[in-house]
Amino acid sequence: MATEGEYESILCVKPEVNVYRIPPRASNRAYRAADWKLDAPDWSGRMRITAKGKVAFIKLEDKVSGELFAQAPVNEYPGIAVETVSDSSRYFVIRIQDDNGRSAFIGVGFGDRGDAFDFNVSLQDHFKWVKQETELSKTAQLGDSGPKLDLGFKEGQTITLNIGVREALDKPRPQGAGGFGLLPPPPGGKIAPPPLSGMSNHNTVPQTGSPTTGCLLDLDSSNSNTVVQSSPSSDLWGDFTSTTSSVPPQQQKPTNWIQF
Repeated sequence: MATEGEYESILCVKPEVNVYRIPPRASNRAYRAADWKLDAPDWSGRMRITAKGKVAFIKLEDKVSGELFAQAPVNEYPGIAVETVSDSSRYFVIRIQDDNGRSAFIGVGFGDRGDAFDFNVSLQDHFKWVKQETELSKTAQLGDSGPKLDLGFKEGQTITLNIGVREALDKPRPQGAGGFGLLPPPPGGKIAPPPLSGMSNHNTVPQTGSPTTGCLLDLDSSNSNTVVQSSPSSDLWGDFTSTTSSVPPQQQKPTNWIQF
């Protein structure tokens, strides 16, 4: 039911509607407009459909003065307050009520099918809105009374965040040729040869320089202290000779020089 403080809105207005007295329904069969005197309506006037809260009101008013002839409160649609007839889409049966609560059923009809369509749609839209409002209200009540999820920290509860640690662990380390984490040689560098597996009796150390530049001499570390020239084809220097003595090779003096 509507309350006193609620706002009344207008849903639909039709300037021409006919009202008919209908015979009492003897059985549960649907109403038929053909049983009425359609060519002689009992009243003609204006129809105005309003809504106050969840209740809709079909008001039959005088065309000129606007005086209320009858009204039918509608609590649901379709329902007993508004029924369609079985043989036409332009006629309906509505239940009107007075201020004392007395009710009666009358027939109403429209001369145009578009007016009948607007009458039907305005009631459908209103009660569709009522249904949505009821469902939202129930959802809000269930949400307030239902269990709530507690996402707060309990006393003494902590959390740990590892930021950036995984990236440092996943970063690959540089691998050497042997796969043991050794750094590669610098660009343009030379790799030292492996040490000799054995030494000869003469302990001759060959010169590592280029054979085309025989300017350097290789020192023989044998007991005879013989100096071997690195390139016999380019004899720029003579042989250094020394007698057998205990003096280190670097302290001995050459006995012969090449004459230029």
